[in-house]
Amino acid sequence: MTRIILKKGRDESLRRFHPWVFSGAVAQIVGQPAEGDVVGVFSHEGEFLAHGHYQVGSIAVRVLSFQGEDALSPDFWVNMIGKAFRVRQAAGLTDSGSTNCYRLVHGEGDGLPGLIVDWYDGVCVMQAHSVGMFRAKGAICEALKSLFGDSLKAVYDKSSGTAPFKAGLDLVDGYLYKAEGFSDDQQVVLENGNKFLVNWTEGQKTGFFLDQRENRELVGKYSRGRNVLNLFCYTGGFSVYALKGGALRVDSVDSSKKAVDMVGENMELNGFDPSLHSDIRADAIEFLRGIPEDKYDLMIVDPPAFAKHRGALSNALRAYQRLNAAAISKVTPGGLIFTFSCSQVVDKEDFALAVFSAAAQTGRSVRILGRMTQPSDHSVNIYHPEGEYLKGLVLYVE
Repeated sequence: MTRIILKKGRDESLRRFHPWVFSGAVAQIVGQPAEGDVVGVFSHEGEFLAHGHYQVGSIAVRVLSFQGEDALSPDFWVNMIGKAFRVRQAAGLTDSGSTNCYRLVHGEGDGLPGLIVDWYDGVCVMQAHSVGMFRAKGAICEALKSLFGDSLKAVYDKSSGTAPFKAGLDLVDGYLYKAEGFSDDQQVVLENGNKFLVNWTEGQKTGFFLDQRENRELVGKYSRGRNVLNLFCYTGGFSVYALKGGALRVDSVDSSKKAVDMVGENMELNGFDPSLHSDIRADAIEFLRGIPEDKYDLMIVDPPAFAKHRGALSNALRAYQRLNAAAISKVTPGGLIFTFSCSQVVDKEDFALAVFSAAAQTGRSVRILGRMTQPSDHSVNIYHPEGEYLKGLVLYVE
């Protein structure tokens, strides 16, 4: 096995169980690893520290185990995914009668950096964010089959948009496993008793944004008697909860035709009166600029990630400021805004500052009623605080 030797004094983060080894900490590579190979990481003095997937880039190794040199046993994937399942079991997600979709594996949060697996009522949709995880997808599939047995309907690999492009990788999405008789590319799932049509082959991410489950429920609790605007609505998760919560009316806005078409399907699935909802294909900022100031008294502002890397941070913060200023300026006095950022490089302090600047720009009085984050199935490794990517504020605007 290839040995990664660290520079003197550069082993502190690994001793604190941080799951990344940065390339700048590497003194020597003993061997010729291919990207995605499992390598051993050693201190400058030769002490074993960790095993992980080797990769080319600023992160040289993503750690899989801090145990001894024989820790990566044949049962490694079954053991690790089994541990992740038990976390969801402890959170009450695996046997809920009202929810049958959740995140099963959340990368570093479950000790499996670079791997996402979402569970949709028996269908596992996986995304590899590293070459190592992509190369291990067969073993991951076998582990899922071993763990879930007959309750597993299918395993679908959707890594073409997430795995790094490397020569020799067959980055084509497709099924790794199908149970006999299974043929669908979509199905209806339950989330807190609400029905959603999930299409993992054509939808964004793995087909549905599972990380907003608890925040959608909170929107539902605040929606009674309000006129609601759901910006960047995707397939209408917040919209369904708002109507379920007693909203007078909901307008859902997204620039994607596929998304707004699916909003209508989800509204129909849940049996809502069509006159209570409109799905609108439009740019969110342009739509905000064109509406009167007294039309909506609850807005959801949930844009896609504005920053994928640190170099885009300044532009992202300006974009959050512009977007929130537009929303704050248009919401009815006494109205609420649920505003979010899912950009990992934007921390909660930076995001709050951008929203503060937006409020100051409008001159309106704004209170923070609550702060939001990701749910328990999007777990955060205490040694990897970077995993806390979703942040949100509930604003009251006078």
